[in-house]
Amino acid sequence: MEPYRKILIATDGSTQTKKAVEHAIGLARLMSAKLYIVYVVDSIAFASIPLDMRPENIYEGLKKDGLDAAKVVADAASEKGVDAETVILEGNPAEEIVDFAKNNEIDLIVLGTLGKSGIERFLLGSVAEKVARMSPITVMIVKGR
Repeated sequence: MEPYRKILIATDGSTQTKKAVEHAIGLARLMSAKLYIVYVVDSIAFASIPLDMRPENIYEGLKKDGLDAAKVVADAASEKGVDAETVILEGNPAEEIVDFAKNNEIDLIVLGTLGKSGIERFLLGSVAEKVARMSPITVMIVKGR
């Protein structure tokens, strides 16, 4: 097995991604890999916001949430001596994660999941599941529960 040199951790800022973040940072440290911290502003969710609200203000708020979430991960990586870069993307989360990974020669994608099943997964979908299906790159899914 070749060592991972570039690891992508996708975060949504939730507490459920904490274990995935810990795994990604640990692997990056162990393998002296660069960590790419990716947050995707979900344009699908943004499109559903009522028209009478100022979209630019809402978008900036979502982007700020992403920067805040990524900063938490970047600070944790820095504490462990891991080289990390923050990337904020916009679009469909699964597609953006896979596209970024392909375009930047990422060796491993690490994602957290809530471990939903049945009707809950059917209704809400799973970014982790979509990334795992779409990605030509190895994906590690870390259960948050």
